[in-house]
Amino acid sequence: MSGHSKWSKIKRQKAVTDHRRSKVWARITRDIMVAAREGGGDPGMNARLALSVDKAKAENMPKDNITRAIKRGTGEIQGADYEEVSYEGYAPNGIAIFVDALTDNTNRTVSDLRAMFSKAGGQLGNSGSVAFLFDQKGIFEVKAEGQDELDLFELVADAGAEDLVQEEDQFIVTTPVEAFGAVQSALEAAGIPVEDANLQRIPTMTKTLQVDEAQKVAALLEKIEDHQDVQTVNSTLEFDEELVAALG
Repeated sequence: MSGHSKWSKIKRQKAVTDHRRSKVWARITRDIMVAAREGGGDPGMNARLALSVDKAKAENMPKDNITRAIKRGTGEIQGADYEEVSYEGYAPNGIAIFVDALTDNTNRTVSDLRAMFSKAGGQLGNSGSVAFLFDQKGIFEVKAEGQDELDLFELVADAGAEDLVQEEDQFIVTTPVEAFGAVQSALEAAGIPVEDANLQRIPTMTKTLQVDEAQKVAALLEKIEDHQDVQTVNSTLEFDEELVAALG
């Protein structure tokens, strides 16, 4: 799980330092649209939509933008029809990569990703080529300050969470996909702020590379992450302390 949280922190830092808010807003807008299309436009009855709206608010997205995205998803306002797709492949040195995307043009997306993998010395694979190396889980990041670990564990465990660990100044809560909404509701009801929450594909095993080799893989991950259609990127690369330091 440490690789997940460290990579998440690196991405958030870059989102700030590189002034990528417009890309973040576009990504969240697409997610809101799909969530509303599949589960309805009421966040109170749609856990995925509620999560997306919370993310939008955390990124200071204007309320009007959020409302329009929901209405596009429910069909009240005409907009692009986005499809959820996933892509699998390998970076150099046997690092598996799983990409989740929302796109209105699958031909464009797969062509762009294939070119990225190829240029980096990797290869985009077929469906199922790396999926077996990942388990989909719900992940919540909670600031450790002011929280009692035992109380927090009992709260999330009662709601269906599988695990809680502390990493530096955060508690990382892991849940089965089916318990995601219940854990989210339990945290909200207890007034516990969540710094980040996502459904992630967590690697069942990771691989450590030499720093120079790992940096090349990290560069590919970042390039994929920056693509307009990509929602999340997960890999089997181990983000150890040496690599995190090298990535700054």
